[in-house]
Amino acid sequence: MNTIAEHIADFLKEYPPFNNLTFQELSDIATNIRVLNLEKHTVLFQNNDTLHDSFYVVASGVINLTTIADAEETIINKCHEGDIFGLRPFFAKNNYMMTAKAREESIIYAIPIAVFRPFVANNSDVLNFLLESFATNSRHTKDSVNSNGKMISDTSFYVDQQSEMQYIQSLNYNNSPLTTEATHIVKDVAILMTEAMVDNIIVCGEKSRPIGIVTATDLASKIATGRYPITETIDKIMSSPVVTVIENVSLAEAQLLMLKHNVTHLCVTKDGTSKSAVKGIISEHDLIVAQASNPGVLIKEIKRSQLPKDLKQIRDRLSDLIQNSIQKNIPISHVSNIASEINLAIIKRSVELSILDLGSPPARFAWLSIGSQGRKEQLLLTDQDSILIFEDVAPEKYREVKDYFLRLAKRATTILEKVGYEFCPNGHMGSNMLWCKSLTDWTKQYNSWMNTPGENSNDLSSIFFDYEIVFGEPKIEEVIENVIFKNAVNNTLFFDFLGNDALKKNSPLSFFKKFIVEEEGPHKTKFDIKTRALMPLIDAARLLILNANIKGIKNTYLRFKQLAITDSKNAEIYLSCAEAFLTLSKFRTVEGLKNDDSGQYINLREMSKTDKEKLKNALTPMKDLEELIKSKFQLTQFS
Repeated sequence: MNTIAEHIADFLKEYPPFNNLTFQELSDIATNIRVLNLEKHTVLFQNNDTLHDSFYVVASGVINLTTIADAEETIINKCHEGDIFGLRPFFAKNNYMMTAKAREESIIYAIPIAVFRPFVANNSDVLNFLLESFATNSRHTKDSVNSNGKMISDTSFYVDQQSEMQYIQSLNYNNSPLTTEATHIVKDVAILMTEAMVDNIIVCGEKSRPIGIVTATDLASKIATGRYPITETIDKIMSSPVVTVIENVSLAEAQLLMLKHNVTHLCVTKDGTSKSAVKGIISEHDLIVAQASNPGVLIKEIKRSQLPKDLKQIRDRLSDLIQNSIQKNIPISHVSNIASEINLAIIKRSVELSILDLGSPPARFAWLSIGSQGRKEQLLLTDQDSILIFEDVAPEKYREVKDYFLRLAKRATTILEKVGYEFCPNGHMGSNMLWCKSLTDWTKQYNSWMNTPGENSNDLSSIFFDYEIVFGEPKIEEVIENVIFKNAVNNTLFFDFLGNDALKKNSPLSFFKKFIVEEEGPHKTKFDIKTRALMPLIDAARLLILNANIKGIKNTYLRFKQLAITDSKNAEIYLSCAEAFLTLSKFRTVEGLKNDDSGQYINLREMSKTDKEKLKNALTPMKDLEELIKSKFQLTQFS
């Protein structure tokens, strides 16, 4: 074996997934590798180029992966020594969706896919590594924290390129496939396929168990060529055994199985083996269709939607995406990011459709989502909360302008209700006269909430301090933000009120560390995770971020992460609160998806012991957080 190949094999064995292969296997691969020397700024492949026959490993130097969106180039990853990129030809048939360009002089190893494919097929660790890398897009280096290694995937992604969501979702496939028996005659089966307009048929034995498959290709290569007569029984030309999968197989798994077994169809059975009844058939075409339902595509579809029912159908697909992502253990923070982008796009489109109906607005305005949508934490179909702020207009115009915006908000909130976001029971919506007003009126409103808290109502509507512009004039949101932060400076009265409000929530655990559950009503014996666990964290993060005068961060998890940087002596508490928030959100989301509701009440009886412990552990940082708030704001009394 030549020394160059040896040197390459030595290098590869340090990095996943190559560290799962024997040195002999690596040497075989290494003899087929091409070594590329790239000058600075050389482009290896660019967006929309036809796929290469190889994927790449960085031997030295740095390769930037970039995508172009709205005529702007964005770096989505930097690949360093040992990183893998350009995996697209493994998984997809369409062109590259990003550009790879040398940031400095670099040496790259090009590994032919045809050479590497058998190793993927025969080694489940390599297979899983590829799968995982499509599920999480985080860079791997030898000394990185994550010992199992991750690969840089090569599918451009809509939100922060954080996660290869499209490889997590389940597939839609034909669940009433054509079947036949082994003894049937080829000619009759071919007629059956032609009449049904399908290119495949499953051959079943007893109890509908699959024993083989015949595709149009088999008919062409075995019958049309005269190798077998048309009067032969179908079992003579079928491909056997069939590759079987379980019903909720993901797109990535299906792709890898087709790759591994070199087939174009997978047979879905009741338990995923050939020992149970046929439930469906997945074709290569189904995979191509499924790739069209990644978040970027969903957002494009939202922008084109004309009717509430189109938006509802997309929102239903989002629920599937969330469910599958959680089953596949995609980090909940990634899932939230994607869900919020899609939620915001749906709200934005609802406002746009309402404007198309009503005609141009008489003044500039901003539509803000508040509460969980404003914090980008809405994973379930909870209710909608919004406010509408329009620019100041001449007094004589005020009524007619407000009237237009109320009508606009009424339409938009009605569309959203049809999509599945229920009306807010407290009426916190732009269609309510109280929450649809001019910038000056809103400024007065925030001044009054912050300078005389609790005067007009004991309930300072804290959800109005979590907002995100969805549509309209960003400057209006800026003005409101400035009003809030100006009022917050040295405002002891306000923080006293907000602090006591944050501490008022009921404790989640009893003195003896038992869950405190509902004692009566429809949710008797269930644990209220929203009020007892999530709200105290949400309220505390808001209170502390306003007090620290940090603008622009509305998400609870990110607020805690930021506080750990700004107030570093308490970093440990903040970081454990950030983690706890994610754990609790995941429990709530799983419960909500299971019962098709808001997930507020957790049925502890259905929980495993480990999950109960996990839940309990997520509640432990609360005590420290409470003490921290008491001492920071000198709160002793409860108002």
